[in-house]
Amino acid sequence: MLKIDIVSVQPGMFGGFLSESMVGRAVRKGTCEINIVDLRDFAHDKRRSVDDRPYGGGPGMLMTCPPWFEAVETLTGAPAGLPPEGTRVIMTSPAGRRFTQRDAEELSECGHIVFMCGHYEGFDARIDTIATDKFSIGDFVMTGGELAAAAMTDSVVRLLPGVLGGGPAATSDESFNREGLLEAPQYTHPAEFRGMKVPEVLLGGDHRRVDAWRKSQSRRITSETRPDMLA
Repeated sequence: MLKIDIVSVQPGMFGGFLSESMVGRAVRKGTCEINIVDLRDFAHDKRRSVDDRPYGGGPGMLMTCPPWFEAVETLTGAPAGLPPEGTRVIMTSPAGRRFTQRDAEELSECGHIVFMCGHYEGFDARIDTIATDKFSIGDFVMTGGELAAAAMTDSVVRLLPGVLGGGPAATSDESFNREGLLEAPQYTHPAEFRGMKVPEVLLGGDHRRVDAWRKSQSRRITSETRPDMLA
């Protein structure tokens, strides 16, 4: 079973996320365990402070080292920066490398993931030393890492055995699959709607022709909308 700990200063953001859709289903089935951890539980002053002004001046506040080091060491049961085998400690950051489907597949094979949700003006740079990975979900900045952690959690959990109906086939032909292409268009009933018809090849029952059509459409769509993936 995969265990996921999400450490945040805004734990209330995850309530609906954990009870709905496939993530909630996976938790109820016991396929994974997801814990939302309040970073302030590891702050020991009266104000439960987890941030402070940056040295050298500048706008905003930075997340401080002590709560993060204590939180990660408590959750992993190991010294900060030396997680046990099978454990990944992931920092959310605009400066991280772009999270991809390959990363989701790799993480789905782990035993324990700890997500570190950034906030304020970011992390004290020394906190980087306790992360095994630093990920971004896109070239934009948000007010915190909670939505990024939720998105990555969803992408990982849906790959766990038994979460999606249909078995491995449910994820084998999706966008960003091993062929590196976007998914081909899909259709369902009715065969014609407001003058828009389902392609004839999908109605004929010739699976070889359907497969060839889907591959050609997949390449066409990728070429038109994400040519960088073909490169």
